[in-house]
Amino acid sequence: MTEHIPEAVFWCLSAGLLAVLVLLARQRNVTGNLRRQVLSLEGAVRARDAEAHHLNAVRLPALADVLRHKPATVPGPLDGRLADTGFGHSLEGVVQQFSEAMRTAQARADQSAQGALKGAMRALQSLANEQQVTISEMQERHDDPEVLRDLLQIDHTNSQFGRRAQAIAVLCGSWPGRQRAASSLSDVVRGATSRIRDYRRVVVHGHTDAAVVSQAVEPVVLAVAELLDNAARHSEPNTTVEVQVQPTHNGTAIVIDDAGVGMNDEEIRQATAVLSGARAVDVTRLGDPPQFGLPVAGVLAARYGFRVSVDTQSPYGGVRAVVFLPTNLLTRVGDDAAVPERTRPAAAMPPAAPAPAPGPAAGRHRA
Repeated sequence: MTEHIPEAVFWCLSAGLLAVLVLLARQRNVTGNLRRQVLSLEGAVRARDAEAHHLNAVRLPALADVLRHKPATVPGPLDGRLADTGFGHSLEGVVQQFSEAMRTAQARADQSAQGALKGAMRALQSLANEQQVTISEMQERHDDPEVLRDLLQIDHTNSQFGRRAQAIAVLCGSWPGRQRAASSLSDVVRGATSRIRDYRRVVVHGHTDAAVVSQAVEPVVLAVAELLDNAARHSEPNTTVEVQVQPTHNGTAIVIDDAGVGMNDEEIRQATAVLSGARAVDVTRLGDPPQFGLPVAGVLAARYGFRVSVDTQSPYGGVRAVVFLPTNLLTRVGDDAAVPERTRPAAAMPPAAPAPAPGPAAGRHRA
């Protein structure tokens, strides 16, 4: 019997060894699976960390630029596999909430700025009107040529001051504030010319019997004045600003050509968006110094139904601005009691101090 003991021990040891080998193989598989799971989890954590950093450093700043109307593109997630996960949905929720918060903050800031500016501009307009009455009374009382010349200079400066306050009030939601009788297009252009500093540089060509209906006279005068002032300030002081009144098939166009440096494609694109009303005007982002001219013209055009464009080059190398008045805003002299605007013709205005030649930056950006 003792001779079978070594054999039994051998088989026991073999069975034990086999069991150990099986356990070791199973443990190796378990360890491998755990290692792969750990690596996968570490990769997922790194991917989420990278996604969170990408959201904070790239996506949200780009979204902020887009909401501020700056040229930018908002990128998507880095890892598309996270898009359908709870983490991905949470990130998109952060983007949405950030966008809504920025829009709300911008709207509140814009409303606050508009409210403050509107109240201030109403007060300034009232002061400008009172000063205008005082100047008119002084002109009637005095007949000394030198005194009258000085009063004309003050009158002209006051008209520019009033126009600026009026333009800012319009951007803040106010109406132009004046109701005039229907006026001929010649008087409308002349009235606009009298409200800018470099009025002597404006040369008007063409003539038409058409007149602007009463409710649109002041808006058109203000829009044309802003475009004329823009053209004069962005061209050399020894050049002229040419104005052509051109009848068309379904309305009349006021064409303004300057000899400035013109606008590049991006500036034309931005100006077209502002003038078409496609982009809301944010009074807190009009530049430094603020650029009011094109935004004011765009707001007035959208409200009263005429069109303004600056997408064509002037024959003199600058910018061509066109104010198109459709037939529903026009009448005939005498048909709607068309009378001239109560303003002095440009020839009677006092000489204005010459404007300095614009620098490179001033010549590139339209107000």
